[in-house]
Amino acid sequence: MDQEGAMAQEDPMDEMRVLSATAILGYGFPDESFEAGLARGPHVIAADAGSSDPGPYYLGAGESFTDRMAVKRDLERMIAAGRRLGIPVVIGSAGGAGAAPHLTWLRDIVEEIATERALRLRVAVIPADIDHDTVLRALQAGRISAVPHGPELTAEDVRASVHLVAQMGTAPLVAALRNGADVVLAGRAYDPAVFAALPLLHGFDEGLALHMSKILECAAIAALPGSGSDCMLGTLRRDHFVLEPLNPARRCTPTSVAAHTLYEKSDPSRLPGPGGYLDLSDCVFTPEDDGRSVRVSGSRHVAQPFAVKLEGARLRGYRTVSVAGARDPLFIREVDAIVQGVRERVADNFPDIPADSYDLLVRVYGADGCMGTLEPSPQAAGHEVGIVIEAVADSQDLADTLCGFARSTMLHFGYPGRLSTAGNLAFPYSPSDFHAGAVYEWSVYHLMETDDPLALFPITYLDHIDHIDHPDQPGYADHPARTGDLS
Repeated sequence: MDQEGAMAQEDPMDEMRVLSATAILGYGFPDESFEAGLARGPHVIAADAGSSDPGPYYLGAGESFTDRMAVKRDLERMIAAGRRLGIPVVIGSAGGAGAAPHLTWLRDIVEEIATERALRLRVAVIPADIDHDTVLRALQAGRISAVPHGPELTAEDVRASVHLVAQMGTAPLVAALRNGADVVLAGRAYDPAVFAALPLLHGFDEGLALHMSKILECAAIAALPGSGSDCMLGTLRRDHFVLEPLNPARRCTPTSVAAHTLYEKSDPSRLPGPGGYLDLSDCVFTPEDDGRSVRVSGSRHVAQPFAVKLEGARLRGYRTVSVAGARDPLFIREVDAIVQGVRERVADNFPDIPADSYDLLVRVYGADGCMGTLEPSPQAAGHEVGIVIEAVADSQDLADTLCGFARSTMLHFGYPGRLSTAGNLAFPYSPSDFHAGAVYEWSVYHLMETDDPLALFPITYLDHIDHIDHPDQPGYADHPARTGDLS
């Protein structure tokens, strides 16, 4: 057993049920599915609240990519259910990107829920922010490495980062649950960690717990038909686990579960994470007799020196965007030459602006708008194309200038066979140009070795609500993390 598994307490229980409410907190879930999950007697309710998939903006800006009202709706139902059943609720990657402003944002929502519902909660808050000096010392000591195909990290990259977080593993979450937290709010976290923490606390196999949790993190996406806004139940036993969708309209199959095991992974048998990797080379997926559930066995965790993934974002500039469409077949035929001509006209008109100080991007949807240079068939084949003109520069004013000039140039650009001189583009909006505001880019996306999976992630406990005089909620004194009795 590795560093995190070694913390598990002795426990004779043979089964643990983990309720995944939704793929990302704020994506929602049907009441009927959630109640069906509660009826199965789960030992913990968990949800991942974030991802790096939406890009670096949310980390850099300190904003959530999920809506506050939607997050509160999900979280209120989860916390109320947790108090009703006397079980913990665990949330990871708070506020989307998991930095200090995101964690504060989510903590405020929990405090609001506790006040409105007169709930007495012990809340564990686990920040994931890493100070720049810690990273710089690790960089100097040779303890930071690039992710596959990524660039080497520089001190300049670190210093330029507006927010810098480390992706915690299960250890801080296990510690918070051991200390009786009713609600755990974690900053940036390894996605499966929130689901695996309680099973590891009670001594379940790390390979099975992490594999089950890797699938549960996306809730019912592993079912048919898949959905990120529906519930899934994972039942972990000593030598296997079972995945079951809680909506009768969905079912899991060996293919759907095995396929989701490979989701976002480049190696079918080795799934890396903090402190090691999952070896799935001997994994077996078997349909259960009910025709809706799948049993999984053979997952194995292989320990390695512990490392956390670092994520940092820096300000790149400011963006202005113009959206247009075109359906003249001659324009579409000449669109590559037109785009190149527009670029040259912008550079010619603003010779005093260095070319490397701004980005002028033109995406042609219907040709290569999604994949850009990776598109295998870049020629537009339809009767119309959508065009997005984007300028990124050091100031919003300069971005406005460049985008506006590029848009007006393309609107009246001449090309062979052109019949109408009134304009080449159709604009769905007035004004045609939009301020998109600050633009952030990844500055740090690297691995940092650490000797202690807990040291980087201090835990604060908040007891709510001191100013309301009422008895503890039913089941509070019998919290499973306090008693160790989850049978």
